[in-house]
Amino acid sequence: MKILKTMMALICVMALMPGISSAQEQEVTLEFQNAAKALEVVQAYTKALQAGDVATMNAQLAPGAMIYGLGGGLDSLTVAQHKEYYTNSTNLFKHTLSQELYLPVKVTNNWNEGEWVLSWGVNTLQHKATGKIITVPYHTAGRIVNGKIEFLRYWYDMLNILEAQGFEIKPPSN
Repeated sequence: MKILKTMMALICVMALMPGISSAQEQEVTLEFQNAAKALEVVQAYTKALQAGDVATMNAQLAPGAMIYGLGGGLDSLTVAQHKEYYTNSTNLFKHTLSQELYLPVKVTNNWNEGEWVLSWGVNTLQHKATGKIITVPYHTAGRIVNGKIEFLRYWYDMLNILEAQGFEIKPPSN
Protein backbone atom coordinates (compact mmCIF):
# COMPACT_ATOMS: atom_id res chain seq x y z
CA MET A 1 0.00 0.00 0.00
CA LYS A 2 2.89 2.37 0.83
CA ILE A 3 4.36 1.79 -2.64
CA LEU A 4 1.00 2.49 -4.28
CA LYS A 5 0.63 5.81 -2.38
CA THR A 6 4.18 6.82 -3.30
CA MET A 7 3.55 5.97 -6.96
CA MET A 8 0.26 7.95 -6.98
CA ALA A 9 1.98 10.98 -5.42
CA LEU A 10 4.79 10.74 -7.99
CA ILE A 11 2.27 10.53 -10.85
CA CYS A 12 0.44 13.61 -9.54
CA VAL A 13 3.69 15.59 -9.29
CA MET A 14 4.74 14.51 -12.78
CA ALA A 15 1.32 15.47 -14.17
CA LEU A 16 1.63 18.97 -12.68
CA MET A 17 5.22 19.56 -13.85
CA PRO A 18 4.38 20.89 -17.35
CA GLY A 19 1.96 23.43 -15.84
CA ILE A 20 4.43 24.55 -13.20
CA SER A 21 7.38 24.93 -15.58
CA SER A 22 5.42 26.68 -18.35
CA ALA A 23 4.07 29.24 -15.87
CA GLN A 24 7.63 30.31 -15.09
CA GLU A 25 9.16 30.26 -18.57
CA GLN A 26 10.82 33.39 -19.79
CA GLU A 27 9.55 35.05 -22.90
CA VAL A 28 11.83 36.82 -25.36
CA THR A 29 10.64 38.79 -28.36
CA LEU A 30 12.31 40.92 -31.01
CA GLU A 31 9.10 42.77 -31.85
CA PHE A 32 7.73 45.08 -29.19
CA GLN A 33 6.07 48.49 -29.04
CA ASN A 34 9.10 50.50 -27.91
CA ALA A 35 11.75 48.73 -30.04
CA ALA A 36 12.27 51.65 -32.45
CA LYS A 37 12.58 54.20 -29.61
CA ALA A 38 14.99 51.94 -27.68
CA LEU A 39 17.14 51.55 -30.77
CA GLU A 40 17.07 55.30 -31.38
CA VAL A 41 18.31 56.04 -27.84
CA VAL A 42 21.26 53.64 -28.06
CA GLN A 43 22.23 54.84 -31.54
CA ALA A 44 22.11 58.47 -30.36
CA TYR A 45 24.46 57.46 -27.53
CA THR A 46 26.97 55.83 -29.91
CA LYS A 47 26.78 58.67 -32.46
CA ALA A 48 27.51 61.13 -29.66
CA LEU A 49 30.55 59.06 -28.64
CA GLN A 50 31.93 59.27 -32.16
CA ALA A 51 31.33 63.03 -32.16
CA GLY A 52 33.08 63.36 -28.78
CA ASP A 53 29.84 64.82 -27.38
CA VAL A 54 29.76 63.55 -23.79
CA ALA A 55 26.82 65.79 -22.84
CA THR A 56 24.63 64.13 -25.49
CA MET A 57 25.85 60.69 -24.39
CA ASN A 58 24.83 61.47 -20.81
CA ALA A 59 21.50 62.89 -22.00
CA GLN A 60 20.58 59.37 -23.17
CA LEU A 61 21.04 58.03 -19.62
CA ALA A 62 18.32 57.96 -16.96
CA PRO A 63 19.22 60.10 -13.91
CA GLY A 64 19.92 57.03 -11.74
CA ALA A 65 21.50 54.91 -14.48
CA MET A 66 24.26 52.48 -13.61
CA ILE A 67 27.07 51.67 -16.05
CA TYR A 68 29.25 48.57 -15.69
CA GLY A 69 32.44 47.36 -17.36
CA LEU A 70 34.09 50.63 -18.37
CA GLY A 71 37.79 50.62 -17.67
CA GLY A 72 37.71 46.85 -17.48
CA GLY A 73 36.45 46.84 -13.91
CA LEU A 74 33.48 45.17 -12.34
CA ASP A 75 32.60 48.30 -10.39
CA SER A 76 29.62 50.38 -11.40
CA LEU A 77 29.70 53.99 -12.51
CA THR A 78 27.04 56.59 -11.85
CA VAL A 79 25.95 59.06 -14.53
CA ALA A 80 28.42 61.65 -13.16
CA GLN A 81 31.27 59.12 -13.15
CA HIS A 82 30.32 58.06 -16.70
CA LYS A 83 30.59 61.71 -17.76
CA GLU A 84 34.03 62.01 -16.15
CA TYR A 85 35.22 58.74 -17.73
CA TYR A 86 34.17 59.72 -21.24
CA THR A 87 35.32 63.33 -20.88
CA ASN A 88 38.82 61.97 -20.18
CA SER A 89 38.54 59.39 -22.96
CA THR A 90 37.29 61.80 -25.64
CA ASN A 91 39.94 64.35 -24.66
CA LEU A 92 42.64 61.74 -25.34
CA PHE A 93 41.11 59.67 -28.16
CA LYS A 94 38.97 60.00 -31.24
CA HIS A 95 36.40 57.16 -31.19
CA THR A 96 35.31 55.67 -34.52
CA LEU A 97 32.75 52.88 -34.41
CA SER A 98 32.39 50.38 -37.25
CA GLN A 99 30.81 47.01 -37.93
CA GLU A 100 27.93 48.09 -35.70
CA LEU A 101 25.03 45.73 -35.11
CA TYR A 102 22.04 46.53 -32.89
CA LEU A 103 19.37 44.13 -31.64
CA PRO A 104 16.36 45.38 -29.65
CA VAL A 105 14.91 42.59 -27.50
CA LYS A 106 12.23 42.40 -24.81
CA VAL A 107 12.52 39.86 -21.99
CA THR A 108 9.66 39.04 -19.61
CA ASN A 109 9.30 36.70 -16.65
CA ASN A 110 13.03 36.40 -16.00
CA TRP A 111 15.72 37.99 -13.81
CA ASN A 112 16.77 40.25 -16.72
CA GLU A 113 13.23 41.40 -17.52
CA GLY A 114 12.98 44.57 -19.58
CA GLU A 115 13.46 46.17 -22.95
CA TRP A 116 17.07 45.87 -24.06
CA VAL A 117 19.27 46.88 -26.95
CA LEU A 118 22.26 44.62 -27.50
CA SER A 119 25.04 46.02 -29.67
CA TRP A 120 28.29 44.79 -31.14
CA GLY A 121 30.99 46.53 -33.11
CA VAL A 122 34.56 47.72 -33.25
CA ASN A 123 35.70 50.93 -31.57
CA THR A 124 38.85 52.27 -33.23
CA LEU A 125 40.58 54.64 -30.84
CA GLN A 126 43.08 57.09 -32.26
CA HIS A 127 45.26 58.87 -29.71
CA LYS A 128 44.92 62.57 -30.48
CA ALA A 129 48.53 63.45 -29.59
CA THR A 130 50.43 60.46 -31.01
CA GLY A 131 48.08 59.20 -33.72
CA LYS A 132 48.50 55.66 -32.39
CA ILE A 133 45.51 53.42 -33.10
CA ILE A 134 43.94 50.81 -30.82
CA THR A 135 41.21 48.56 -32.22
CA VAL A 136 38.70 47.36 -29.63
CA PRO A 137 35.90 44.87 -30.43
CA TYR A 138 33.02 45.49 -28.03
CA HIS A 139 29.57 44.34 -26.94
CA THR A 140 27.07 46.31 -24.86
CA ALA A 141 23.71 45.52 -23.33
CA GLY A 142 21.51 48.44 -22.37
CA ARG A 143 18.13 48.29 -20.64
CA ILE A 144 15.85 51.10 -21.78
CA VAL A 145 13.16 52.48 -19.45
CA ASN A 146 10.93 55.42 -20.39
CA GLY A 147 13.13 56.33 -23.35
CA LYS A 148 16.40 56.43 -21.39
CA ILE A 149 19.24 53.99 -20.75
CA GLU A 150 18.79 52.82 -17.17
CA PHE A 151 21.43 50.08 -17.12
CA LEU A 152 24.42 49.69 -19.44
CA ARG A 153 26.95 46.87 -19.43
CA TYR A 154 30.15 46.98 -21.52
CA TRP A 155 32.27 44.00 -22.53
CA TYR A 156 35.51 44.46 -24.45
CA ASP A 157 39.03 43.10 -24.70
CA MET A 158 41.15 44.89 -22.10
CA LEU A 159 44.23 42.82 -22.97
CA ASN A 160 44.06 44.18 -26.51
CA ILE A 161 44.12 47.74 -25.15
CA LEU A 162 46.96 47.05 -22.70
CA GLU A 163 49.13 45.37 -25.34
CA ALA A 164 48.56 48.30 -27.72
CA GLN A 165 49.88 50.58 -24.95
CA GLY A 166 53.05 48.50 -24.60
CA PHE A 167 52.18 46.22 -21.70
CA GLU A 168 53.40 42.63 -22.00
CA ILE A 169 52.10 39.35 -20.68
CA LYS A 170 54.88 37.08 -19.53
CA PRO A 171 54.54 33.50 -18.30
CA PRO A 172 55.08 33.04 -14.58
CA SER A 173 58.54 31.93 -13.54
CA ASN A 174 58.58 28.53 -11.87
